[in-house]
Amino acid sequence: MQEEIKRMHPNIKKVLVSEEAIQTRCAELGKQITEDYRNLGKVPVVVSVLKGSVPFLVNLIKYIDLDIEFDFMAVSSYEGTESIGDVKIIMDLNRSIKGDHILMVEDIVDTGRTLKEVTKLMFNKGAESVKIVSLLDKPSRRVIDITADYVGFTIPNEFVVGFGLDFDEKYRNLPYVGVLKDECYQ
Repeated sequence: MQEEIKRMHPNIKKVLVSEEAIQTRCAELGKQITEDYRNLGKVPVVVSVLKGSVPFLVNLIKYIDLDIEFDFMAVSSYEGTESIGDVKIIMDLNRSIKGDHILMVEDIVDTGRTLKEVTKLMFNKGAESVKIVSLLDKPSRRVIDITADYVGFTIPNEFVVGFGLDFDEKYRNLPYVGVLKDECYQ
């Protein structure tokens, strides 16, 4: 954590989840996902929701000891700092998922709107099952009843950036999750 403080971006109020904590949790989640899918006798198709989940995906899959395949989707439901409630598919999967077991990788579960719509879409495309792994969960903002199957960290209702999460496409490359200073987005 001391290293993050030394390297903290001037627009970050505080580090909420350190790089070290993220790496440790990715290893734990990868092990659990491996065990769960082995016990089911299934191998998931890992679907990353672009762009925010990419750093999490890259770190997580190192610890999933299965012959996974992965694909990407791009969806949007935000304008600035607020979910607008209208989920738009910007880029769809490049393959059929009929009969597949899907593991959705997300950066954060916030209102739940995006994941609810994407999960529904996966089933409409013929997925046999859909599970969700999210780096962050912010249950205080939930407006749709949806729960991730695997969660890295439950966080308070603060505006976070880093490790894939952005504000106006900035801060995604921070190696930690930090709270953005209020004056940066108000």
